[in-house]
Amino acid sequence: MAAPIRRGTAAWRYFGDTRDALLMGQVLLLQVAHPVVAAGVRDHSNYTEDPWTRLMRTVASLSIYVYGGEEGARFEADRLRELHRRFTGVDDGRRYSALDPHAYAWVHATLVKAPVDAQRFFGRPLSPSELDEYYAQMCDVGRILGVRERDLPPDWAAFERYYAEMVAGFTGNHAIDTLLDTFRTARKPARRLPDRWWIPLQRKHHHAQLFLVRATLPPEFRARLGLQWTLNDQRRFERFAAVVRIIGTLVPVSLRSIPMRAVGRLNVWLRAHPRAYRLLVRA
Repeated sequence: MAAPIRRGTAAWRYFGDTRDALLMGQVLLLQVAHPVVAAGVRDHSNYTEDPWTRLMRTVASLSIYVYGGEEGARFEADRLRELHRRFTGVDDGRRYSALDPHAYAWVHATLVKAPVDAQRFFGRPLSPSELDEYYAQMCDVGRILGVRERDLPPDWAAFERYYAEMVAGFTGNHAIDTLLDTFRTARKPARRLPDRWWIPLQRKHHHAQLFLVRATLPPEFRARLGLQWTLNDQRRFERFAAVVRIIGTLVPVSLRSIPMRAVGRLNVWLRAHPRAYRLLVRA
């Protein structure tokens, strides 16, 4: 058991860092690279029709099981498992379940890895002691969520080996193609937003997301997907990362995770006030 996630601990500092959002597209792509996750997304997800609502619900879920306290985390874990229990189907003649333990563990693994990668790209790499504390805390979160003990590598070095082996076994699939296309075709987040404003924003959003995905994917997997990456691209990314790093150093640690922590506290309150939660969901 690790130290509880409290102010100042590694998971508190890094999981909700605003720079983690720069890896959102990469995390989603790596998740749907798993064939079971890809089949579930194909059969049960509506993110292509309303990606912004799906994104907000995902952020809300992540916030509560890291920043919502142990009780909030257990409530959210029970909700997630009950929700995913219904996501079953047939893929290539074989039955699948969203609660397939290997797929479930992989989704958790991508969420564990992303904040570490975000610091490596855009901040200061975690020290060995920080990595130990962070990984132990995120393993505790995984246990609360229902990830099997044997699917949680014992330490960070073993986790990195597991992660690399999983990525080495992935290839392109329909869900990855759909996700990349969704970056291009995403509908405007608010109906009142004028088309003349959204169209250029959508184009920039598409280029930015695709650039960040190509920049942050494991290079071998990026090559297998046929996503080109040039020396000029690498130089552009290094300049961008340097600017983000400089800006990040000017923001106190306690402020970098305020949005995620605030959403976590809001979700705890909403779970305690179900009428307000139902009204918000209907809206």
